[in-house]
Amino acid sequence: MATKTAKTASSKARLQEQDNAEVLKDLYLEQLRDLYSAEAQAVKVLPRMTKAAKSDKLRKAFETHLKQTTRQRDDVEKLITNMGGKAKGHTCKGMQGILAEGLETIDKHKKSPPMIADAALIGVAQRSEHYEISGYGTARTVAELVGDKNGMKVLDRIAQEEGDTDKLLTSLAQEVVMPALVK
Repeated sequence: MATKTAKTASSKARLQEQDNAEVLKDLYLEQLRDLYSAEAQAVKVLPRMTKAAKSDKLRKAFETHLKQTTRQRDDVEKLITNMGGKAKGHTCKGMQGILAEGLETIDKHKKSPPMIADAALIGVAQRSEHYEISGYGTARTVAELVGDKNGMKVLDRIAQEEGDTDKLLTSLAQEVVMPALVK
């Protein structure tokens, strides 16, 4: 009788492990779909931010980031398909809100002095970068839990790129915007 009970307990434990693995995979796909949606939305809004930028340096930074964001979106899509999922069909509401505020900022500061408009754009861009950095950190942790070594590498790289963009935006604020405002 004890052997039968041990086998039943062992079977239940294996089933629980399988269930947990499936739930983790679902969580990973959910995180990746959210990031995919965030990047896809950014790809649509970055051209408007580029056009609204007054400083050549900020405009060039947005142009470069658009290319990077497009690649990041495509890289996340590949991770999703590698896990057997589909990228489309989910909307990242967090990024949707941040970018809606960004579009409002563009409209609100059309007639503002150039450096005020650029400072406002940098603020919006940094909020979106911070949102993405946190999302990539979470997804990278879940990638590790599900054993997706390639995903870990890709997500680490993208998180680093987002961090570098954030630092560049801070640098542009200090180099271009702040001196013009202090004069």
